[in-house]
Amino acid sequence: MSDSRRLPVPVPARVSEGAANEVRDMESYRAHYEAARDPAYWLEQAKQRIVWRSAPSVACRGDFSSVGEAPIHWFEDGQLNVTESCLDRHLDARGEQTAIIWEADEIGEGRSLSYRELHAEVARAANALAALGVKRGDTVIIYMGMVPEAAIAMLACARLGAVHSVVFGGFSAHALRDRIVDCRARVVISQDEGRRGGRSIPLKAVCDEALEGLEQVESLLVFRRTGAEVAWREGRDHDWASALAAQPDTHEAVAVGAEDPLFILYTSGSTGRPKGLMHSCGGYLSWVAYTHANTFDLREGDVFGCVADVGWITGHSYIVYGPLCNGTTTVMFESVPTYPDAGRYWDLVARHGITIFYTAPTAIRALAAHGDAPVRAHDLSSLRVLGTVGEPINPDAWWWYFEVVGQGRCTIVDTWWQTETGGHCITPFAAATPNKPGSASFPVPGIQLELRDEKGARLEGATQGHLCITHPWPGMARTVWGDHARYVDTYFSTHPGRYFTGDGCRRDEDGYLFITGRVDDVLNVAGHRLGTAEFEAVLVSDDAVSEAAVVGYPHEVKGQGVCAYLVLQAEAEASPALLDKLQAELRAEIGALAKADRFLVIPGLPKTRSGKVMRRILRKIAEGEFEAIGDVSTLADPGVVDAIKAIASES
Repeated sequence: MSDSRRLPVPVPARVSEGAANEVRDMESYRAHYEAARDPAYWLEQAKQRIVWRSAPSVACRGDFSSVGEAPIHWFEDGQLNVTESCLDRHLDARGEQTAIIWEADEIGEGRSLSYRELHAEVARAANALAALGVKRGDTVIIYMGMVPEAAIAMLACARLGAVHSVVFGGFSAHALRDRIVDCRARVVISQDEGRRGGRSIPLKAVCDEALEGLEQVESLLVFRRTGAEVAWREGRDHDWASALAAQPDTHEAVAVGAEDPLFILYTSGSTGRPKGLMHSCGGYLSWVAYTHANTFDLREGDVFGCVADVGWITGHSYIVYGPLCNGTTTVMFESVPTYPDAGRYWDLVARHGITIFYTAPTAIRALAAHGDAPVRAHDLSSLRVLGTVGEPINPDAWWWYFEVVGQGRCTIVDTWWQTETGGHCITPFAAATPNKPGSASFPVPGIQLELRDEKGARLEGATQGHLCITHPWPGMARTVWGDHARYVDTYFSTHPGRYFTGDGCRRDEDGYLFITGRVDDVLNVAGHRLGTAEFEAVLVSDDAVSEAAVVGYPHEVKGQGVCAYLVLQAEAEASPALLDKLQAELRAEIGALAKADRFLVIPGLPKTRSGKVMRRILRKIAEGEFEAIGDVSTLADPGVVDAIKAIASES
């Protein structure tokens, strides 16, 4: 390691100077972390960050030891409507400020909405939904692409006190139908087509298939994105533009309880009955507002560019609710990072003056494979903070992001959290935390962590074990919609009295935390447990490897073998010499047991639109269970699965 890469990496002066939030250095971090052990800390944060119709007087009721009998409640005697925090309160001071920048699939087709314009559109949409019979407590499914109308639909539901459930616009008709049935929605909001990477996605057609024979759905509200001709069922289908045009641009927001549900979000990759995590209004909004402001050290005038999809929790928390509650300008990105070329993200940053950029490690690695030239071609001087989300970022990708994209002037916040947690739980704070590449660093104030072994014993010091959270925090999901017993069994049965994240974690001698991957992504090789994330970090550190995914499969001798899927750089060749070199690097970095039993060189990994690698599919292929792979329509490129199966069949 060169002198310029000594660890930990200090916060660049450009980031630490002028810090604008509570957590501005490590001393203030420690002070707030200690203060946040008392639930009263969050009562004050909620009062400061949220507009209340009736301010709460109670912080938290309940704990993890009795979550089955008495669900967790935060701020339960408070009343609010989240849209008054996200819209109404901004009208006087920043009504003409841009609220949403929409970056359309084709450059130049986007548009922007001010806070005043967004407020008016949400009011019209709320009135239109009310005219369709939507009222407080009803559930509404939103199946759309990355257009501003998706955010408008979410906020319109919240305005009415209705519960929205956004279904990612790449899910199949079968998956969509399952979610409609599970939450008993009577109204669905969709669009004619989505656009992504120069292609059209037939969202209305998928809706029609999902709704075939499903009489519970009374209304389908359709936004015209492309103007393509679509099938139309009179009496059920309604045109978005016409419905909104008939409504006034004012709507009195419905006051709801802090513990009333705000949204249901179904976890991806679930089997059997869909698992819908329910988030409440007051606790969720206070958590995302707090973490959005402090993690990124949000400042007046920032342009926040999160390039995720609103179909996932990242889009809910850090495209819509967190940024709008904090009165910042947020970006909605409809396209993909390589369309029309590998400079799309960096062109986006330069044109809109983005100051905070938030994306997935998979996207960073894929773009790094294209070299530095697409980055160097654009003026990225506006950037101050770079973020990552979705999976741990390996050190090589971290350094490329820091040195090439951030030019050494920006800090990186490698955030760990889940759909279930609502917002960040472990993360560097932009203005405060020195970084160790590959580490999510330290817990957010309010997140009290333990590492435990498989038998439930608490582990101290530098160690590795199951990552558990010991006390409630405001942003946590309250239940699985319609099945609280499933919620308790899934998250609180492995380590009773604690929320088990399902992840493994390593803590080093300085207290930095390194996520080692899902516990079911831990390999048990000849009785030794090895994390797949460790394998992958070594493999992608080789100059020839662009991306890697490692899974286990049954092995006659060792119990579990190791299958490594490799996506090579464009100029690399899959030679025996390269594979031997990778084996040697695994042994050198992890140990003698760290041997890949199979290498499969493939054209690409199966990923969702948000960049999540679907390891479930890779495991089935490694096991030879091609027929058990299931639905692949959620993938950004479903065709890659057939290519991988063909390669696996020949190996």
